[in-house]
Amino acid sequence: MLVCQRPTHKRHGGLWEFPGGKCEPGETDRDAISRELREELGVEVLAAGPEDFAIDDPGSPFRIVFLPVTIAGEPVCHEHSALRWGALRELAQLPLAPSDRRFVDSRINSASANHPQSLELSAE
Repeated sequence: MLVCQRPTHKRHGGLWEFPGGKCEPGETDRDAISRELREELGVEVLAAGPEDFAIDDPGSPFRIVFLPVTIAGEPVCHEHSALRWGALRELAQLPLAPSDRRFVDSRINSASANHPQSLELSAE
C-alpha cells in the first residue's frame, strides 16, 4: 500500500496518509480519486474498487472514504513531503493521520479475525 507524508504547514502536518482528497461538486468517488492522484502523484487510476472503509473525519465536516485503486505510472510527490510503499503492519508503525490510523487498525483487526494465529505444538 502507498502512503504519503503530509507537508508540515497543513493540518496533520508530518503525519502519513493514504493519498486522495475532496470530491468536487458533481464528482463521483472514482472521478475524485482519479483527479486527486493525477494532481498529487502524477499517476493514472486504471481501476477503482468499491468503498472499502468510510469514517467521519474528527475535527472536520468531511467523511473520508477509502477506495482500493490500481494505478499506472511511478508516483512522484507533487504535494507531499515523502511517500513510501509498505504492508499494513509496516504502515501501522508510522505516525498516521487519525482517520488513516483507524483505517489501518480496522484492516489489521479484520485480517486477524479472519486468520487467527495458530500455535505449533510438538510432542517430546
